[in-house]
Amino acid sequence: MDTPGLRKFLEISYDELEELNLNARQARLDRVPIDKIRAERESYLANEKRIKAVTVCFTDLEGRFHMLDYDKKFLLRASDNLTLDGSSIRGFSQQHESDLRLSIDWSAFYWLPADVFGPGKVLVFGDVLSRDGAPYEGDVRATLRRYTDDLFRTRGLVCHAANEIEGFLFRGRDAERCYHETGNFEFISTGGYYHSLPNDPLRRFIDAAAEAQRAMGFGNEKDHPEVAPSQFEMNYAYTEVNLAADQIQLYKLLCRQVAHNQEMTASFLPKPVAGVNGSGMHTNLSLAQAGRNLFHDANGEEGISALGHEFIKRILESGQELCLVLNASVNAYRRLDPHFEAPNQIKSSAIDRGAMVRIPLGNESSARIEVRSVGPDANPYLMLYALLRTGMEGPLPEADDSKRPRTRFLPDNIYDALRHFKGSAWIQTLVGESLTERYAEIKQAAADRCPKALGALVKVAEIQFHHEVTNQYLWNMF
Repeated sequence: MDTPGLRKFLEISYDELEELNLNARQARLDRVPIDKIRAERESYLANEKRIKAVTVCFTDLEGRFHMLDYDKKFLLRASDNLTLDGSSIRGFSQQHESDLRLSIDWSAFYWLPADVFGPGKVLVFGDVLSRDGAPYEGDVRATLRRYTDDLFRTRGLVCHAANEIEGFLFRGRDAERCYHETGNFEFISTGGYYHSLPNDPLRRFIDAAAEAQRAMGFGNEKDHPEVAPSQFEMNYAYTEVNLAADQIQLYKLLCRQVAHNQEMTASFLPKPVAGVNGSGMHTNLSLAQAGRNLFHDANGEEGISALGHEFIKRILESGQELCLVLNASVNAYRRLDPHFEAPNQIKSSAIDRGAMVRIPLGNESSARIEVRSVGPDANPYLMLYALLRTGMEGPLPEADDSKRPRTRFLPDNIYDALRHFKGSAWIQTLVGESLTERYAEIKQAAADRCPKALGALVKVAEIQFHHEVTNQYLWNMF
């Protein structure tokens, strides 16, 4: 219990938080030189006596979000020599090469709501480096940034993304970790899309999470219960793709923490309950050059330019190979079920929600493509990098007018997805041979712990060994 008068840690009002975070966001979008941003952040930390710790976060190969709290004074002294044990992170380095480094990305700096995350802390993203200081290949966040920086430097292209992330809210804390004991999830609300009351538990959670999201500079647009019982979605503004990827991780983090504070669990399993709609992470993409949306053409088919249609064709051509990246877990393949508006058809459409890629209504500013087959548990950096680079450079389909067009389908199980992934020459080009093997290996290990046939019932193993849920204790219970 705190003793009055002894602790005076930083607590900032939501209005001030929003202003601080929006200013930091704009500096990042304006590409303010990193040395200038670093000097400002270090000066702020040195002078702000009420900050006790800096949370430095990074993402592993599967998409798990890792956070390390550094004492502020230590961080300011040693920010160029932060280390971590990579062998303790599945998909990172082996035991004989375990030492990795962390480099602070000072442009990705956030002030946190104290009532959600506790007082006296700020958060910043980090890059993972090898022992020699070179970029670590397993850190796909840095890979995405290098790729987009190169597109901007050589062609003046800016990549934009917006993600619609659905999740479920279940009664009780740690509902996923306890699933192997309880065997079920308990809905917090059965009100559905339009019929949840303004002050029921689901709506209170959405309100609190949306307030925290707004304070962290997301640029909120709308929030609401979704179709399935206890399901939610909170939408925010499209933005530059690296920022968008970071916001996916922060969105899930703050949802989980708000739910935890309310004695509930926010889950981003793609299909935690059989018989109801699953959760997706529809991913909207566009390209801009000198402020002009390159995907817009008022005279083009569905208002999309030739570049936009070629972007779509490249993604569809590699749809089966990309499936393991977009649907990264055993459970994700339950969602690709045509009975629940599932986007399992490898085609594009303006109206068919069963299509892998949809072309929403748009104008000069909002024209975009929407990849609907993405699960909410995908590694956001790997997913966005794969979609962007495939759309820009991936193979195009061979034209053959002698054949009748036929609809292809995405894999309906992780084993077929693994086969397509491992056998793809494009995937090898995209991420390299070493990372292809490493990613396939950890996905195979998870698949081998689960029943091969999904069946009609959600199995304990697909929850217990899910990459966003498991810790070392649960993994070793196999």
